[in-house]
Amino acid sequence: MTIDAWAQHPTLRHATDPIFDSLRRWTRSEAPTEELPVSLTVGVMDQGGVDQALISAWYKPNVTMISNDDVAGFVEQAPDRLVGVGSVDITKPMDAVREIRRCVDELGFAAIRVLPWLWEVPPTDARFYPIYATCVELDVPFCTQIGHTGPLMSSEVGRPIYLDRVALDFPELRIVAGHIGYPWTDEAIAVATKHENVFIDTSAYTAKRYPSQLVDYLRSNGRTKVLFGTNYPMITPAKCLEHLDDLGLDDETRRLFLHDNAARVFKL
Repeated sequence: MTIDAWAQHPTLRHATDPIFDSLRRWTRSEAPTEELPVSLTVGVMDQGGVDQALISAWYKPNVTMISNDDVAGFVEQAPDRLVGVGSVDITKPMDAVREIRRCVDELGFAAIRVLPWLWEVPPTDARFYPIYATCVELDVPFCTQIGHTGPLMSSEVGRPIYLDRVALDFPELRIVAGHIGYPWTDEAIAVATKHENVFIDTSAYTAKRYPSQLVDYLRSNGRTKVLFGTNYPMITPAKCLEHLDDLGLDDETRRLFLHDNAARVFKL
């Protein structure tokens, strides 16, 4: 079984947002012109052998790209395949706390994800701290992005070392840091190794492009710390996994990477 730790079923608002124009140059893809059916995402999961995908809401300043209610509606159409991940507007911390509670208690979401680059502040910003505390209280992971940004926004806020301070202040908080952390992958590995509850997911990268130090970590003391992710629809699961056999993972490590680590961290 395979779990995709980082995906989204895009709304048309999300898919056509100008912030992704630079990514479309990378992927050589055109923006859709109509809403995509959930059956399309499930079909792509089937093609890549993915059993479950954690799909997230997206909020940026003054814009709702994928709402939490959108995500709940998508999950309702494929409840055995899609798992909801909520998001919030960090500029209104108390509203954010209330929305996180709604996401978990009413919508049944498994995690909360906020991307620092969308807000142009690092994850040590004070506005994140009520979010962390609420995630700890509700026992759900906090998911975030590390590494450079494909969209034309500042990458500095994605330095993995910022999560060192967060993990020190919130040792109970399970943190899933997506996108490998490149070009600071060594930094990401150091933080994940230091802190029991910090994990790395491989979203936005195909297996062929995993940095060598991440592969070495995955094969050794990081086998319980790395989760498979795609960043679909940017990359399909089949494309992400195309060269997985080339990594030389033993059966146990492969199972941990593709399924068991995510199942444990997200309590699936």
